[in-house]
Amino acid sequence: MRANYRMQRLFIRDALAAGTAVEASKDHFHYLTNVLRMAEGDAVLLFNGCDGEWHATLSFPTRKRLLFTPVEQTRPQPEPSDLHYLFAPLKVGRLDYLVQKAVEMGAGVLQPVMTQHVQGKITSLERLEANAVEAAEQCGILSIPQVAAPRKLEDLLADWPHERRIVFCDEGHGSQNPLPVLQKIEERRLALLVGPEGGFSDGERTLLRSLDFVTPIPLGPRILRADTAAVAAMAIIQAAIGDWR
Repeated sequence: MRANYRMQRLFIRDALAAGTAVEASKDHFHYLTNVLRMAEGDAVLLFNGCDGEWHATLSFPTRKRLLFTPVEQTRPQPEPSDLHYLFAPLKVGRLDYLVQKAVEMGAGVLQPVMTQHVQGKITSLERLEANAVEAAEQCGILSIPQVAAPRKLEDLLADWPHERRIVFCDEGHGSQNPLPVLQKIEERRLALLVGPEGGFSDGERTLLRSLDFVTPIPLGPRILRADTAAVAAMAIIQAAIGDWR
């Protein structure tokens, strides 16, 4: 069932059940009343990542309080996406974009990875989570991806579960077409690894290529920025062996 894009969608952390009112946060109160000018009896769509999506009505018990009352479930909770996205942090503005697009493309886990040439850093996991929530609200996604703490690439690979194949974007790959490589992958538990703006170091590429649970792929004849490469790679994976099939 596709999302209703005409109604305002909001992520909340409360449990959702028919007839059980929940109080709006201060941010939601301000946004709905002062920005959108919504009033008593107006409706929104609510989701919390586990109870599906609900049609809810607004009520104001006092001038400074807003309640949501779920009326009926509009979409059941789907299984969360199983695609892990491993990425070297970028500078703040582009990192926000990268996280939002990864969520839109179906990432179920967001894992920052510290590499030798990384140029950005993770200053706040809360900011990553906020960007993930915003993307989910805007794009009809009902599951909020898990946001993991940053890890060094070597440490991540050392205890990686081998049944989940890592696909990494290899700028030194000898070909240009990723499809023949992807179509040979039999595993359906996947992770995508995209390096920093400066690319992986020679040592990192050697390490990645030496692991039997890692598959390098090219991304065509053009040089792509890291955030562009992430979107392109996720689209190719979802179309070739992911949930677009």
